[in-house]
Amino acid sequence: MPLQILNLTKKFGEQIALNDINISIDKNEIIGLLGPNGAGKSTLMKSIVGALKIDEGQIIFNGMDISRHETESKKKIGFLPENNPLYLEMYVKEYLQFVANIHKIPESRIDEVIELVGITPERSKKIGQLSKGYKQRVGLAQAIIHQPDLLILDEPTNGLDPNQIIEIRNVVKEIGQQKTVLLSTHIMQEVEALCSRVILIHKGNILQDCPIDEFKGKFDSLEEAFASYTAIQN
Repeated sequence: MPLQILNLTKKFGEQIALNDINISIDKNEIIGLLGPNGAGKSTLMKSIVGALKIDEGQIIFNGMDISRHETESKKKIGFLPENNPLYLEMYVKEYLQFVANIHKIPESRIDEVIELVGITPERSKKIGQLSKGYKQRVGLAQAIIHQPDLLILDEPTNGLDPNQIIEIRNVVKEIGQQKTVLLSTHIMQEVEALCSRVILIHKGNILQDCPIDEFKGKFDSLEEAFASYTAIQN
C-alpha cells in the first residue's frame, strides 16, 4: 500500500483541523479529495508532503514513516499547492532546470516535461509574463519532473478557462495511469472526468471514502450528493 494515513490528528490551538483520519491509497488511483472550504483538505495534503508537522498518528509512504524519513519520502512525492509558488523573474526552462538540479535528474527530463504539460512555446519566457493557465502548467511540470510515485494537486484548474481545464485534465489522466494522484477540487465535473474514488472530508472528519458511483448513489449529480452529505454535518 503506497500511502497509509493512520489515526492522523492535527490541531491549530484549540481548533481540530484533522480528527483521527485513516486513509489507505493504492497505486495507480486518481482520488478526488472533496470538502467545503475549511474542511481540512489543505491541512491533510500539507501533512502528507511534510510541510506541516503532525500532532498525532502516522503517515506511511512506500513503507516508510514520513516523519522519520522526510528526505527520502519527499523525493517520491510531487506537490502543486493551491497558490502555486513560482519564481516569477526566472525563465520557464531556467526554473525547471533549477528544480531538476535539486532532484539531481538529467536535463533531458526537462524537455520531456515541457512537452508533456504543453508549454513548449513558452519555454523561453519569464514565468511572470505567462497567463494563469501557463503558470499552472509550469507548477504542474515542477511537481512531476522527478517522476514521483504520489502526485498531490490542490485545486489544479482553479481560475483556468474551459480549454485549459481540459488540457490539464488530460495531463493528470495520463499521469494517473502510472502514478497515484490525490486531487483536491471544488469542481464536480473534474471529479467525474478524472477520479475513480472520492474522499469527502468535513470539519476534519472523513464522511465518505468510496468509489465515485457509490458516492453519487441515489442522487442525480455529485453536487447533490456533496450538498447532502455536508449538510447533515452542519
